[in-house]
Amino acid sequence: MALNLAEAGTALVVWNRTDARSEPLRAAGARVADSPAGVFKQAGVVILMLADGAAIDSALGRGTPDFDANVAQHTIVHMGTTSPDYSRGLEADVRAAGGSYVEAPVSGSRGPAEAGRLVAMLAGEHAAVEAVRPLLRPMCHESFACGPVPNALLMKLSVNLFLITMVTGLTESFHFADRHGLDRQQFLAVLDAGPMASGVSRTKAPKLLARDFAVQAAALDVLKNNRLIAEAARASGLASPLLDVCHALFGETVALGHDQSDMVAVLHAIEARSDHSGR
Repeated sequence: MALNLAEAGTALVVWNRTDARSEPLRAAGARVADSPAGVFKQAGVVILMLADGAAIDSALGRGTPDFDANVAQHTIVHMGTTSPDYSRGLEADVRAAGGSYVEAPVSGSRGPAEAGRLVAMLAGEHAAVEAVRPLLRPMCHESFACGPVPNALLMKLSVNLFLITMVTGLTESFHFADRHGLDRQQFLAVLDAGPMASGVSRTKAPKLLARDFAVQAAALDVLKNNRLIAEAARASGLASPLLDVCHALFGETVALGHDQSDMVAVLHAIEARSDHSGR
């Protein structure tokens, strides 16, 4: 994502806790800061793409005297996936310190990220959202303003709920066809020829056919997202029956040692259940 910004000519200052990951960006013309504070000193808009709330708080210095100095007169753009409640609280703290805040989670895995074909969901004050939108264009081919925080994250979780259940359903249907001795390549051809074909199925079904578990979206990250969606559903008094089944299956996938494999590795959990029930 950052490389797409740099290659588009954006004046970029970057920091990564793993120094080597900044080198391709340095080669593309970005300045590399030696700490998050170095980014805040040189950039008025600070984009955060970090693993979780703890990593975000650490980078911002949240809860320390450095926080106000870091975020005052800055626009903080939160592109990661956290709970909506966390984002709501972060917005309040940023605004209290004199900064602006925009949620900008994205839909898309490694391939769309590399191709600049992510879809951004934006939330925050209208002026801040519109100011940030052009900056995201090298990374995102579409962006949608979703209203106030945390609506963008709620939209992201809604999209992820569909993605998780869709890929799990695709994997189970592939397993069903495979265990009945059907031609697996023909199964893919039938799927691709009909109305259920999608960009996701055309990406994930060949991985199932080849038992290619090279990561695009890691099973551990899917489990984390599943938990965030379930927590948001419970907080609103909503049932999530399909998601709950997926949560159990991805928990089993991770327990089987496939945490860093692609999400289609949920096949291992489904196969394990079949093998156990057949005994």
